[in-house]
Amino acid sequence: MPSPKAKNAGRSGGSPVLGSSNGRYEFMSLNRSPPPHLLQRQGSDPATARLRASESPTRRRGSGSSTGSTSGQGMPEEDCMRLNPSFLGIALSSLLAIDLWLSKSLGVCACEDSSWGSIRPLMKLIEISGHGIPWLVGTGYCLYKSDSAAGQEVMLNLFMGLLLDLVLVGIVKAVVRRRRPAHNRMDMFATFSVDRYSFPSGHATRAAMCGRFLLAHLVLAAPLRVLVLLWASLVGLSRVLLGRHNVTDVVFGFWMGYCQYNLVEILWLSPQVLQGLLGQLA
Repeated sequence: MPSPKAKNAGRSGGSPVLGSSNGRYEFMSLNRSPPPHLLQRQGSDPATARLRASESPTRRRGSGSSTGSTSGQGMPEEDCMRLNPSFLGIALSSLLAIDLWLSKSLGVCACEDSSWGSIRPLMKLIEISGHGIPWLVGTGYCLYKSDSAAGQEVMLNLFMGLLLDLVLVGIVKAVVRRRRPAHNRMDMFATFSVDRYSFPSGHATRAAMCGRFLLAHLVLAAPLRVLVLLWASLVGLSRVLLGRHNVTDVVFGFWMGYCQYNLVEILWLSPQVLQGLLGQLA
């Protein structure tokens, strides 16, 4: 029977050791080093030696440093892209956020219950005045009814400019594919497949190009020139008030229409070319 001292030692946190000289359990304190014969027996066990070597602090530190160095070598490029964005990216993101906020704030005629919903019919009338179909029909009718060669020349070049505007705007919209604002109502007049995209504003490009064309070739009186400029500005403004486009869509559309007129002047059909085309058609 074990002695009371042995039991007390077991309660105090000792560890039992088998194989003592008197055949009884002996207890050893954890604070003391094990006997030499136990160290020799543990060292001779190959499994214990391998386990101890794998759990050594040096081995763990080495594996941690190698893992850290491996991950550190693979992450700098991604971290630089995420933590150090370029100035251009920050500027574009800020411009996009301002554009969306300003467009939503100015969309006061997007629906009937908006703050300025009472003037929505007027804005839709201005919208139709800048649509491509009325301009093509009106220009074609004037070209048909014109008696002078100079009038036919002007109307023909305006008609070609309108067709050029439709083609270029359609290409840019198909490439950019920017969606219209979320607060827009798709109740527009005579839409086509590319009209579900927002960038650039076709009304703005048409207003800018036709405005320059009218000021250069048709309108001479000062009051009429003011009315043309006012009409072009109202067409662009109506696109934002109705929620059809963002502000940047209209601004880029005005710039694009301004440049399109330069292209129309470069491709201008002279009276000689016009007479040749009419002769072939006849």
